[in-house]
Amino acid sequence: MRLHTLLLGTLSLTAAAAATSSQTKILSPDANGKYWLNTTHLSLAFIPYGASITNLILSDKHGKPLDIVAGYDNATAYTLDKAHPHFGSVPGRYANRIKNSSFTLFSDDSAITYHVTPNENPTPERPEGVDTLHGGPDGWDYRNFTVVAYTNSSITFSIVDPDGKEGFPGQVISYVTYTVSGQTWDIKMVAIATTKKTPIMLSSHTYWNLDGFELEDALNHELWMPFAGMRVGVDGILIPTGELLGNERGGVNDFWSRPKSIGESFGNGTEGTTQKGLEGNCGTDCTGYDNCYLNTLRPSPVSSLSDSWRQPSQMVARLSSPHSGIKLEVYSDQDAFQMYSCNQQKGDVPLKWTQGTDEIRTIPQYGCVVLEVQDWIDGINHPEWGRTKKQVFAPGGDPYVLQARYVFGVDK
Repeated sequence: MRLHTLLLGTLSLTAAAAATSSQTKILSPDANGKYWLNTTHLSLAFIPYGASITNLILSDKHGKPLDIVAGYDNATAYTLDKAHPHFGSVPGRYANRIKNSSFTLFSDDSAITYHVTPNENPTPERPEGVDTLHGGPDGWDYRNFTVVAYTNSSITFSIVDPDGKEGFPGQVISYVTYTVSGQTWDIKMVAIATTKKTPIMLSSHTYWNLDGFELEDALNHELWMPFAGMRVGVDGILIPTGELLGNERGGVNDFWSRPKSIGESFGNGTEGTTQKGLEGNCGTDCTGYDNCYLNTLRPSPVSSLSDSWRQPSQMVARLSSPHSGIKLEVYSDQDAFQMYSCNQQKGDVPLKWTQGTDEIRTIPQYGCVVLEVQDWIDGINHPEWGRTKKQVFAPGGDPYVLQARYVFGVDK
């Protein structure tokens, strides 16, 4: 509880600073329920629902403003979309997938198995699903956070997750702070287990299209992950098998040896040109990417681990588009990085009024890229990976902390 008290004190000071900086002007959301942060280069909007980013606007190489994240025009729309694609949200209390919707927590003299609410891959025998994705059917990004501090350049959201919610043990209190400065967006997430030992793993689930959805897809985007020489092996429904796989140089998952376009392994789109290994790479009957890359080590060669450890100050990913000239560099203290190439988009999600062209008004298949900074997925079910200290937290212990920095630029 000492950490909780300390954080509350810090947030009180932040709120006081916000009130002082705004003086007589009271900052509030716009008519669409969005809270805007601005610099001379960037404009970002957020909503309490899921502590989600809804807009990110900057100028391309021609000086044209582009909104480069997926979302909806109005905050209410997020609560109405039954498909719930997790646009720009903070999934929690445990991001990504949990095998069999269960996990076991160990202490000195006991082991307790918990069963959380399933919400993915339903079967006739298990109509609710066989695993849990992003915290369950009422995870954090289905809920409204509270705005506890807000200025023109920063906003802090908080959430209290009760003991037993979605089957998770213990109460968790979390704070999510977004700050903008110049061409940089900083994220800090802190979560505290207050009553029981519990798993915590968060992420930022932003859907990117650096062309503002002006082209038919985002396969032209170039991606480089210089430390992503390995990935977590998964089965046909993307549940980790326990294997850690090397990303072969020149293979479909090689984004580490050199920058390459996401669409390079798709060939030119005609039959027979897809590179071997891309079909099924993102699950059964799926062609593309939905993979958890490990960015702690550089492989040299790829079949073995080298001594080239990634330093916290080093970039973990760079995404860029030759069409718009916009580039995004990602820095993070997290040891994994999920990349999803929007394989499941069906063209039924509308674009915002700030996006697209007269011909393109929905998000097509492969029309976006999701970059999720996080820890190793389903690490709570693989103690052999040694992720417990980064994924399981107890009252009185260290808090969960995630920090990420997104640096934007434009190549003319």
